[in-house]
Amino acid sequence: MIKQLLLVGIGGFTGSIFRYLTYLWVDKKFEGAFPLATFSVNIIGSFFLGLLYGAAVRSDLISQDLRLLLGVGICGSYTTFSTFAFENMGLLGQKDFVTIAYYIPGSILLGLLAAYGGYSILR
Repeated sequence: MIKQLLLVGIGGFTGSIFRYLTYLWVDKKFEGAFPLATFSVNIIGSFFLGLLYGAAVRSDLISQDLRLLLGVGICGSYTTFSTFAFENMGLLGQKDFVTIAYYIPGSILLGLLAAYGGYSILR
C-alpha cells in the first residue's frame, strides 16, 4: 500500500507541475476571455488518459503500478476532467444513458453551485 501511495504522490507532484507549466505557456501565447489554459489542460489530460487506458487494454505492458503513476497520479493531478471524461466513456460503452443524464449535468451544476457556495461563505 505504501508503494502505491508513493507512486500516486510522485505522479501527482509531476502532473501538477505539468499543469502549471501548461498554464504559463498557454497564457503567454494566447490572450482572451475564454479560459483556454484550463480548456487545454482538460482536453490534453483526457487524451492522455484515453491513450493510457487504450494501451492497457491492448497489452500487458502497462502494469497496475504504472497505471497508478500515470493515470491516477499524473493525469489525475493534471486534470480531474480526464477521469470524468473517461468515466462517461465507460457509461456510454455500457449504454447507461440514465446515469449519464444525471452525472454530466449534475457534476457541472453542483460543481458550480459548490464553488459559488464556498466563495459566498468566505467572501
